[in-house]
Amino acid sequence: MPACGAQGEYRAPKSRTALTDYWWFCLEHVRAYNGSWDYYKGMSPAQMEAQLRADTSWERPSWPLGHIGGSSWDDNMLHDPLRILATGGIDQRRAQPTNQTPAELRDPLSILDLSWPTTLDAVKSRYKELAKRHHPDANGGSQVAEERLKTINLAYAAVRSHLAAEPRLAATG
Repeated sequence: MPACGAQGEYRAPKSRTALTDYWWFCLEHVRAYNGSWDYYKGMSPAQMEAQLRADTSWERPSWPLGHIGGSSWDDNMLHDPLRILATGGIDQRRAQPTNQTPAELRDPLSILDLSWPTTLDAVKSRYKELAKRHHPDANGGSQVAEERLKTINLAYAAVRSHLAAEPRLAATG
């Protein structure tokens, strides 16, 4: 600053467009400069909003989970030989419960596409596979996928709790 005899030890940006070019001030004058400096001066409300949105992601592009800049699933891309996606669930003809299967586990096991007897590790592995495949974020936020995942979660909870209560029943598999 003119007529200031103090050492310029404190830096302040020259403008919004040149944030790495600095003015050098003494402590008293850098406080005065910073108190009057407005980063958003001269910007319209829309420009301010755009700048704030860019700053929340460190000015890097972002998109919803599972989209990676592309479009949703194309039916021709999906290979569904069991027609699970076409029917909205496991084909009931495929999962034939045996007489040994506990009655309360017949539906949950058919939803998970498992047979009795089974192990907790097999149930967990199958659950993880189905949860990844039917998660709404991986299916463009699909309501059908969300409902399917809820059904899978309920089936997994039923089988898991039964196996935890009766571990001897699932010793083989």
